[in-house]
Amino acid sequence: MDALQRATPEEQLVEVTRGSVDIHTAPELKERLARSYREKVPLVVKAGFDPNRPDLHLGHTLVLTRMRRFQEFGHQVVFIIGDFTAMIGDPSGKNVTRPPMTRDEVAANAKTYEAQVFKVLDPARTRVCLNSDWLDPLGAEGTIRLASHYTVARMLEREDFKTRFKEQRSISIHEFLYPLLQGYDSVALRADVELGATDQLFNLLVGRSLMKDYDLVPQVVMTGPILEGLDAKLIDGAIVGDKMSKSLDNYVGITEPPDQMFGKLMSITDDLMWRYYELLSARTTAELAQLRRDVASGAVHPKAAKADFAREMVERFHDAEAARRAAEDFERRFAKRQIDAVDLPVVEVPLDGPTLLVAKVVASAGFAKSFTEARKLIAQGGVRVDQQKVADPMTALGPGEYLLQVGKLRAARVVLKADPR
Repeated sequence: MDALQRATPEEQLVEVTRGSVDIHTAPELKERLARSYREKVPLVVKAGFDPNRPDLHLGHTLVLTRMRRFQEFGHQVVFIIGDFTAMIGDPSGKNVTRPPMTRDEVAANAKTYEAQVFKVLDPARTRVCLNSDWLDPLGAEGTIRLASHYTVARMLEREDFKTRFKEQRSISIHEFLYPLLQGYDSVALRADVELGATDQLFNLLVGRSLMKDYDLVPQVVMTGPILEGLDAKLIDGAIVGDKMSKSLDNYVGITEPPDQMFGKLMSITDDLMWRYYELLSARTTAELAQLRRDVASGAVHPKAAKADFAREMVERFHDAEAARRAAEDFERRFAKRQIDAVDLPVVEVPLDGPTLLVAKVVASAGFAKSFTEARKLIAQGGVRVDQQKVADPMTALGPGEYLLQVGKLRAARVVLKADPR
């Protein structure tokens, strides 16, 4: 069966909009899906990524996952590498002007993006392009004509611009160009749908507006949430926490080793698990609803459901065998508390006296950024020595070799010996 007719327009609508925050507009999307189904012509679904950093984490893949759902129904997605717009820097959500990137920096990061995106997207239904292909040819005259389509007053409707203007903080003229250039991507591609995160809504709507000005049928705009990090929790019925970020060390990188990826995902709360399932899993809405019922009834243990999700992610970004080994290793080393010291790294820590506080050992071994942070980890019950929890922050160790565990995921054989100096 043709992929475009594998599911009805109504069934497609349920899957491609799941977890959505904004849809402009739902009736238009439904009509386009129906037309595509009827005429067997795939929709053009675009999303742009500025290569500001070389590596992607799960938070970055939210939009890719939504693109993949469109692909499952036979639609064509366009993955835009914003090599031109990255040199400006997207001001969305920023309270200061971002430093521009050089072409060399952008090009280096763009290469890693191309290598990583096909861990999620289907290459056969993906068109990868650089927006410099149509933005470079605009030149000065074309850019001026493009700028004539929007007013300063409309730009200042953006919340971040409005706030900075009110607080008399700098807004550079080139930042006004960013939404226009991103919007022109949609004009150049004659997009049917554009996807992005909630902080991109203004930019996406500019594209919708520009398409009308260029006498094109305006694109449907869909935004999704920003993924919370591993430490997020359920508070008063809502998932609360900082967004997934490398700087906050609450992320899962898609190029991380399988066991590390699996272990990090097993560390999340049961509540956060459902959030991740909805936003990242390839399971259908109906399948997830059934899994929830099974967990609620006791037919499936929450830990087993979480392990299934972790395996799915490891298999997606590595392969099935890596996922199997990671699951088995986690069960052996962490769930059963059977740590094979032979497999662990050895860290030598010099003694500056007859003994050394465990907090200093933790910091010296690289498991905490400072002595103060290490003391906090001990106070939270997150440090074990030879599989015994350390309760007293004044606990000290003498010369010898110890099995040090910090949290659920980090462990090492630590050798304490006198400093030869």
